[in-house]
Amino acid sequence: MLKHESIETNAGLLIVLTLVAISIGGLVEIVPLFYIKGTVEDVRKEDGTQAVRPYTPLEQLGRDIYTREGCYNCHSQMVRPFRDEALRYGHYSLAAESQYDHPFQWGSKRTGPDLARLGGKYSDAWHVQHLVRPKSVVPESIMPNYPWLLKDELDISNVQAKLTALKGVGVPYSLTTQEYDANVKNFGEDVAKKLVIANAETLIAEQVERANYDGNPAKLSEMDALVAYLQVLGTMIDFKKHDAAEFIEFR
Repeated sequence: MLKHESIETNAGLLIVLTLVAISIGGLVEIVPLFYIKGTVEDVRKEDGTQAVRPYTPLEQLGRDIYTREGCYNCHSQMVRPFRDEALRYGHYSLAAESQYDHPFQWGSKRTGPDLARLGGKYSDAWHVQHLVRPKSVVPESIMPNYPWLLKDELDISNVQAKLTALKGVGVPYSLTTQEYDANVKNFGEDVAKKLVIANAETLIAEQVERANYDGNPAKLSEMDALVAYLQVLGTMIDFKKHDAAEFIEFR
């Protein structure tokens, strides 16, 4: 049996064993990619279009803020396939739900609750108050205050560049007529219109005007974006319209 000393003092052997270890790790990560179509569920709405869509420009900027503030350090976005998880949070998470997440926000710790099914559970006003001063709505909360989200204007100057970068890694935002037509076929016209990169700034303004997430219609704040993102989590798939056994083969 080899001892550490004999490995560490033999440069050639150390290099060979290091390469072997890296190769094994690489295979474990790379091989599953060849079977990705068999692990990502094809979830469709009643009209035949894809249920899971890319984020709108505003939601994507909100997701960037979520990542920037380190929310994933205390909150997961992964409901595990266990009875207690389903009773507390709802249907277990599907791979399809995070297929457009770069990087994914599954998390590895729950100082706070899982957020995978958060969308629509609370009002926009509740989220604003909770983010500004968490203890005002959840007295036992140890979450820090984020008052600057309400004060700071949302920077949309580089939103088109961000969406273009995401397009480069496979998120189907559209730059051409052909890409737009493909999105109409896959997601429907209403969704396809929200994925046009050239219209990103206009789409943000329209979404905020409709929803007014932060309660201040005169200002586009970081709070608008973050609340828009939180409100879409877990809402794309209507699990009531799917049989409980439909996704078992993918587990």
